[in-house]
Amino acid sequence: MHHDLEPEARLEEACGLALAIGIEVVDALVLPVRQMRPNTLFGSGQVENIETRCTQNEAELVVVDGALTPIQQRNLEEKLKRKVIDRTGLILEIFGERAATAEGRLQVELAHLDYQQSRLVRSWTHLERQRGGFGFLGGPGETQIEADRRMIRQRMGRLRKELEQVRKTRGLHRERRGRAPWPVIALVGYTNAGKSTLFNRLTGAGVMAEDLLFATLDPTMRAIRLPGVEKAILSDTVGFISDLPTQLVAAFRATLEEVTAADVIVHVRDMANEAAAAQKSQVLDVLAGLGIVTSDDGETSIPMIEAWNKSDLLGDDRLDELRSIAGADSDTVLVSALDGTGVDALLERIGQILTTGSRTYHFVLSASEGRKLAWLHQHGDVISESETGGGDQPGIDVTVRLTPKEHGRFLAL
Repeated sequence: MHHDLEPEARLEEACGLALAIGIEVVDALVLPVRQMRPNTLFGSGQVENIETRCTQNEAELVVVDGALTPIQQRNLEEKLKRKVIDRTGLILEIFGERAATAEGRLQVELAHLDYQQSRLVRSWTHLERQRGGFGFLGGPGETQIEADRRMIRQRMGRLRKELEQVRKTRGLHRERRGRAPWPVIALVGYTNAGKSTLFNRLTGAGVMAEDLLFATLDPTMRAIRLPGVEKAILSDTVGFISDLPTQLVAAFRATLEEVTAADVIVHVRDMANEAAAAQKSQVLDVLAGLGIVTSDDGETSIPMIEAWNKSDLLGDDRLDELRSIAGADSDTVLVSALDGTGVDALLERIGQILTTGSRTYHFVLSASEGRKLAWLHQHGDVISESETGGGDQPGIDVTVRLTPKEHGRFLAL
C-alpha cells in the first residue's frame, strides 16, 4: 500500500481503475483494517457489512484495492458468495484489454499465469481429485492441483520463449510505423486523468460510422480528422498507475509498446489533482523506460503535447495562472474534456505538428491518371492545376503540398 495518497484519493483511483474496464461501480467504501486477519484480511463484522452492501446493491463482484493472499481471496469468495479480485487482478484485467502488441499480449498472459499459479490453493475441492496411479506401481497419482501447476509452468516456459523471439524482431515495430498509412496520435497519462473522456470528446465528432475500415478497430483506436490532416488515428492507452505490483511492471511496459510507434504523444494531465506534478514525473519515468524521453534533459524522441485537463474544476485564480503558463508554451494546451473547452486548440496544435515538414511538389499526370489526381486532392493541399500539352497526349500539371509521409504514399500508388 502506498501512503502518499489519502484513503479517499486511493478509493477514487480504484474506482477509476474499475471504470476503465467497464465495471459498473455500485458502491465504494474505505475500511480501516487495524489488524490484518490472515484468513480473510477483514474482521468478521466488516465481512458481514460488505455482504449486506453487496446484497443491497445486487453487486456480483468485489474488488479489494490491496493485495489478497490466495487463502484470503478464497475465504472471502466463500463468505460473500461472490467473485472477489484484488488490485493486481484488476490491473491485469485492464492490461489484458489494452494489450495491442504481440509483446503486450504475451507479457500480460505471463503475468496472469504467474498470478493464477499462486492461486491454486490446496483446499479447492475440485483440485483434490487423484489421478489414477498405475495399479501395481502403487502410490497416489498426480493430484489435479499438481497437474494444473505443471500445465501452467509449461505454458509459462513457452510464453517466455515466444517473448524472446518477439524481442528479437523488435525491428518489425519500426517497419510497422513506417507502413501505417495515417499518422498515429497516442494519449498517455496517469489513471483517471481523463484520457478516455478526452478520447470520446475528440472522436465524438469524427467517428466515421460509414468508414467500415475503422468500425471494427479496437475500441481504443479511432479515426479522427484534424486541421490540415485528412485522417489520423487516435489511440487511447492504459492509464499509468503508482504502486504497480512488481510482477506487472513488464506487462505494463509492454502494453505501452505501441506508444513508441506514435507520431505525436498527447500527455493528458489532471490539473485539478494535488498530485499532478508527482503524476507527471511518474509518467515521464515510464516513457524514459520506453526510450521515448531522454531523462537528462526531458527531450523526447516523439513530439509531445501536454493537455492540461479538468480546467472546469479549477478556481478562477488557478485558471488564470495556468492560462498564462500554457499561453507561453506552444506545447501546452488547457482543456476540459468534459465541456469541450480548448479541444479545438488542441486539435489545431496536433495538426500543426503533423504537417510541419510539408513540401510543395510538382507532378505532370496523363489524362488517364484521374485516380491519382483525385488522391492528391483528397490527401494533399492542391495549390494549382492546369491542363498541358495538346493533341493526342493531353496531361494535367499539378502543384501540391504534401507531408513526407503522404509523398511516399503517392509514389507508391
